Amino acid sequence: MAEKIDINSTINGQARTLHAFPMERLLDVLREQLSLTGTKEGCGEGECGACSVLIDGQLVNSCLVPVAQVAGCSIKTIEGIAISDDQLHKVQQAFIECGGAQCGICTPGMVIAALSLLEKNSRPSEADIREGLAGNLCRCTGYMKIFESVVRAVRSV
Repeated sequence: MAEKIDINSTINGQARTLHAFPMERLLDVLREQLSLTGTKEGCGEGECGACSVLIDGQLVNSCLVPVAQVAGCSIKTIEGIAISDDQLHKVQQAFIECGGAQCGICTPGMVIAALSLLEKNSRPSEADIREGLAGNLCRCTGYMKIFESVVRAVRSV
């Protein structure tokens, strides 16, 4: 059986050393070891997007990533996107203003997916927004309020 190893990463801008089994899921290490519980587990199979994080700027499902794979990487979770303790990111603010969140399970992944999209394309078309959110499932809002939230974030640039 594998032993725990030390994995150095930058998480939400802070250098961290994780002590974990190499094949432990990044999702579990974030939630259990670092208490970053904003990243949610929806399906555990990489199908719903609730556990989305950014690794070196790439949108990934953290339930599919062995923690050993993030050695030397920069990881951004939902807890790391606010501008400051007093100011939310424009995507977070738009989700509040448009009612893009209901039960909260998909919201962190949706916000991270929207952020990823806007970092790559600051003026996405409606089709771009739909494609950017396509890997994320929601069972509450019917998607229109989520979509409107991203459109509002785009307009607030």
